[in-house]
Amino acid sequence: MAVWSRKSPDTRLLKSAEAVIVAVPAQAVRLVLTELPVPCEASVIIAAKGIERGTGHFMHQVVRARAPENPALILSGPSFACDVLAGKPTAVTLGGSSLDLANHWAAALSLPHFRIYGSDDVLGVALGGAMKNVLAIASGISDGRGLGDSARAALITRSFAELTRFGHAMGARPETLMGLSGLGDLMLTCTSPQSRNYKAGHLIGTGVLAKDAIAATSGTVEGAYTAQVAVELAARHGIDMPIISAVHAVLDRNTSPEDEINRLLARPLKSEI
Repeated sequence: MAVWSRKSPDTRLLKSAEAVIVAVPAQAVRLVLTELPVPCEASVIIAAKGIERGTGHFMHQVVRARAPENPALILSGPSFACDVLAGKPTAVTLGGSSLDLANHWAAALSLPHFRIYGSDDVLGVALGGAMKNVLAIASGISDGRGLGDSARAALITRSFAELTRFGHAMGARPETLMGLSGLGDLMLTCTSPQSRNYKAGHLIGTGVLAKDAIAATSGTVEGAYTAQVAVELAARHGIDMPIISAVHAVLDRNTSPEDEINRLLARPLKSEI
């Protein structure tokens, strides 16, 4: 295995690659694929979780647009890099255009402590990973405001309802969203201070301005870039997503968390299902 980066841009390492794992922020995937001479027909495995601004494309769609001859796969699930590096048990999903392709690379990349499950619902895998980042910001805001464990549980449950509505409208399978790349990743990201999205939301909940909270969080807060395009896609497909809309309002319209919380609590009562 070889590593290419801007600090070590030796493209000779890629000439014989059967697969390339792209582990960069979602908004940089298209640029990296433009710069990177990926061998013809090599599988491109995307480890980013997001939706591209401007196009509304999920990451496998970005690969198809930029490198249509290369099979596109999405690696996603409840995993923190530090846990994987420490050898702690972790399980994720690898979505590809076919189950044979996904299972092939899942077997090739799995380790005794790092289990990869194959899936041919690449859209569902990509969608779950992207949307949970926005929803984790909401969970962080709730905890930052001191709203309590009961509120967090309700928020995560209703977040999953939004995720499944969005997935149904976009064509993702319900069982994918119930799995590691959907519910599993949502639970982890919405409850752990290790999550950059949760951490940024927590700062916002304590009163820090959204732009300052994002700047103060090390690494990329993917949910901050995904919220707006998620709202746009939801509107285009007629999907009701009040929690993601509230996060978008806080991040991009400078509304206060308190106003958005009150707006959510004031929504009309209806049946749960």
